[in-house]
Amino acid sequence: MTQDWRERRREAAGAHADALARRQAVEHAQARALIAEFVAEARRRSIAPVPLRARSYDGRHRYRTPLQGWYLRRNESVAVGTDGELYVLGVPTSVLALVRGVTPEPSEPPMVLGKGGRDGESIDLPDALRIALGDA
Repeated sequence: MTQDWRERRREAAGAHADALARRQAVEHAQARALIAEFVAEARRRSIAPVPLRARSYDGRHRYRTPLQGWYLRRNESVAVGTDGELYVLGVPTSVLALVRGVTPEPSEPPMVLGKGGRDGESIDLPDALRIALGDA
């Protein structure tokens, strides 16, 4: 009986994980479409991209990156690159990075930036994109 129960729990957990993965894939696809529209609109409006800088996790250092794009948060912690990718611009502290710079990896875009953070630190992606276009 306990073996039966364990097997059902394992199957239920697997089904839950699969459903979550499907929801996340849909969310990421929607966010990618919004970002692609944003990049096209920014170019159409001739909103010039800026050099993107990464910040150390402790906030004490800023590092050059090879990226150009548009910041989506006032604290410049998240940006969209001209390549249409979303970048979280927090990196580990590094003395070498002060000289060489850093190359952040693109992230899967969520529909809510800062989800799960402190109150007032999250913003819906469509709102952040609208603000970056100057439509807010």
